[in-house]
Amino acid sequence: MAPESFEDSADYVQSLARGLQVLRAFSHDMASPSLSQVAERAGLSRAVARRLLLTLQHLGYVGSRGRSFYLLPRVLELGYSYLSSLDLTELAQNTLALLSERVGESCSLAVLDGSDIVYVLRVPVRRVMSVALGIGARLPAYATSLGRVTLADLPEAELTAWLRGQKFRAITTHTLHTTTALKAELKRVREQGYSIVARELELGLCSIAVPIHAADGRVVAALNVGMPYADDAPARAVKLILPALQDAQRSIEYAIQHGSWQPHMALTRAYA
Repeated sequence: MAPESFEDSADYVQSLARGLQVLRAFSHDMASPSLSQVAERAGLSRAVARRLLLTLQHLGYVGSRGRSFYLLPRVLELGYSYLSSLDLTELAQNTLALLSERVGESCSLAVLDGSDIVYVLRVPVRRVMSVALGIGARLPAYATSLGRVTLADLPEAELTAWLRGQKFRAITTHTLHTTTALKAELKRVREQGYSIVARELELGLCSIAVPIHAADGRVVAALNVGMPYADDAPARAVKLILPALQDAQRSIEYAIQHGSWQPHMALTRAYA
């Protein structure tokens, strides 16, 4: 059933959908919005937004200070329920720590969620982006190495539908932002088994990612290493970082398939 059709059905709970819209109105750049700001961001009337905020406040998900509202720690339970259902994050934690130590750069694990990739695990070394990235942070999938290795695994019909449903823009002058260019790049990623994105999301950023496969071969997540951009960064990423990334990939996939963690031996060697 198409999303629009389901929203007109008797099974669709509009109040629940609106409540989630209100929660999504909070963000890093608007941590304590006013009622009017929440209503505008959620696309709701002030009266509806007010009732939903008061309900969320009663349930312990939202607090208020004067005319501003803010999220309370209980909201984390919603995300933690998802993360705790993924053995993946627990099994990958040690591998990311070893990988980060080996290459001396920040490492991340993310999953595809609609138009975005969502970070589910991260070991930061230094801040290489202008925005702070943490668990739950979202970035546009089409402009990230994490997103591209995940998208490259989609069946052709599913990928075509995904591309058709997106609105692309040139985030920087280097961003691939047309369907034709992205399809060609995803084909290349599928063939080579990794993705490099340089200066497409931010001018000072370069990253390289590999897919994480489940036992049945499906890509269930993506693993990357991010680094400051330099002219030799892409070549260095392929020559020096990709082998370490692939060792980590094998370690995490082993853990997924066997339910226990065993580091790939190369991960314990010093990075040169």
